[in-house]
Amino acid sequence: MERKIRVAQYGCGKMSRWLMRYAMEMGCELVAAFDMNPAILGKDVAEIIGDGYPAVGVLVAAADSADAVLKELKPDVCVIATRSTVAELEEIFTICANHGINAITTCEEALYPWNSSPALTKKLDELAKKGGCTLTGVGYCDLYWGTMVTNLAGSSFKITKITGSSWYNVEDYGIALAEGHGAGLTLEEFARQIGQYNETPHEEIKELVESGAYVPSYMWNQNGWLCSKMGLTITSQTQKCIPCVETVDLESQTLGMVVKAGNASGMRAIVTTETAEGITLETECVGKIFTPEEFDKNEWTLYGEPETTAIVNKPATVELTCATLINRIPHLIDAPAGYVTTDQFPYNEYHVKPLNCYVKSR
Repeated sequence: MERKIRVAQYGCGKMSRWLMRYAMEMGCELVAAFDMNPAILGKDVAEIIGDGYPAVGVLVAAADSADAVLKELKPDVCVIATRSTVAELEEIFTICANHGINAITTCEEALYPWNSSPALTKKLDELAKKGGCTLTGVGYCDLYWGTMVTNLAGSSFKITKITGSSWYNVEDYGIALAEGHGAGLTLEEFARQIGQYNETPHEEIKELVESGAYVPSYMWNQNGWLCSKMGLTITSQTQKCIPCVETVDLESQTLGMVVKAGNASGMRAIVTTETAEGITLETECVGKIFTPEEFDKNEWTLYGEPETTAIVNKPATVELTCATLINRIPHLIDAPAGYVTTDQFPYNEYHVKPLNCYVKSR
């Protein structure tokens, strides 16, 4: 592509500070920004980015104007950083698809919604194909829970089991994620709202998830992504959500409250997947309000011949999420029309030139 990639930002919260800056500094042109927060409407996006960033000339517009503005501007890409489920993104995904605009999101479920919201994903897939654009979800999990693992698998002779554990501070991602992890709930509330399906068998929980009655953890989608990338056939998948509990009070700026000792500071979600090929995946994501001594960490072990473990301590999860997404933009533009998950994309790369230099097909 000889010209700059034109990008719109939908959602100007915490993550957008890096998303917008990374996009512009990687050679993209930011043409629009949208949010629902009246406190930031009309502000130059430079105020959102902060740290004395020079004025950009793009003002934050109301989210309900996105349909008309995107129709007029027709950017190449809309970067979405709002909520955590595909159902919550249906409206903006539909707007993008109707106007033929590629869309990429940090929404965790969006990485692989085929095994959690198949009907809605199929609907969005058909809309995107009709509009001639691509929809997808990307983030930290795309690499550190995904391609890092499948790359390691490429050095194995035999694999019998894969385990994974990822810890992250819910304070870094906004209220939707914190609430989704049960932070601030009493243990009774947690058991009723989050852990009520812990003992539910495979077929039953699969039906609940696919009907939308139950929203699973991110590892549910991640295991689906890994199995798709590795060519594994899932025979059963179950999940257990366990509350994280502290012995001291924890202040949460994101929730605007103090989480009392003995209440849930977040959750440990454990997903177990069995496959026809004999490989078991047992993965967990631990999202909680961190105590002062805790930090983000990521550990994966491939059991078999040989046994291999990879550990990443203190990753800059927010920045890595945003950089991974922005680096995916050329793949997004080059991908076939439809809802195309990143297990179908090439492996992500570091770009030394402006992003438009890496766009091939359109």
